[in-house]
Amino acid sequence: MSRADFHSQHLACAREEAQRLFARKAQLQRAWLGWVASQIYALRPAEYASMVRRELQILQENSET
Repeated sequence: MSRADFHSQHLACAREEAQRLFARKAQLQRAWLGWVASQIYALRPAEYASMVRRELQILQENSET
């Protein structure tokens, strides 16, 4: 499977996962960063974890503006 195919097949799930993780930020406050890092670390395959990380970064950037 090509990288583009993998990306297109898993983008919606990666966005949902990022939203789920981001939603816990207010609840966990200072503990969120360590918690979210452990959640992303557990995701497989690594390409999917990277997608979730990028989507989470987009959510973070959008919340700051």
